[in-house]
Amino acid sequence: MIHLQALGLTEYEARAYTALLALGRAVPARVARQAGIPRPKIYETLERLEGRGLAARVGQNPLEYAPLSAREYLARARRSFDDRLDALDRDLSRLTPEPAPEAVYHLYGEAAVRAMLEDLTLNARRSLVLAGDTELAERLERLTPRGVHVRRAGLTGLPPIAVAGQRAFLLARDGEAAVVAHFHDDPALGEAHGVHTHNPVIVHLIEGYVEMAASRPTK
Repeated sequence: MIHLQALGLTEYEARAYTALLALGRAVPARVARQAGIPRPKIYETLERLEGRGLAARVGQNPLEYAPLSAREYLARARRSFDDRLDALDRDLSRLTPEPAPEAVYHLYGEAAVRAMLEDLTLNARRSLVLAGDTELAERLERLTPRGVHVRRAGLTGLPPIAVAGQRAFLLARDGEAAVVAHFHDDPALGEAHGVHTHNPVIVHLIEGYVEMAASRPTK
């Protein structure tokens, strides 16, 4: 009954429908007894089930009801839910403008940095480039959707992009978004921080930097 109520039925409607399924065909009074519904409420409850397409009158003298298959009701509920989701998506698209390409958003704290790295990874469609900490890169690669091309590299032997005591991590997704993150070797020196951007110049610079790192011969 809990699942029926989750689909929009009231408690009485869920009880009455379950009783009808057990009885097959019955007069309202018998449905009321089976379902534990007060007799004054059973008629309106059965009428609502009829309106939902879950019950049908199969006799007038005496008045009887029979259950109908829930499949069509489930199909209608699914279509209605999908329609509401589509409407919500359209409303949110109008209310939430796309980020300005030149915008750079600052990230503070390791949780925020890692959450952004994971979010970009999970939403990758075509390509992902990663450079920096091996353990973090491997974790992100495991999260990468199937079919996305991943390019990984270390940052050793390249011009530094972090000050002493910090470890840099770079990620670029689909040529559209990027994160430059810095983690501290010693937490006492400060918290992790970084930037998230859709600026195409910065994104392509990061992609080029990682490509250069990946192409360096290993020693």
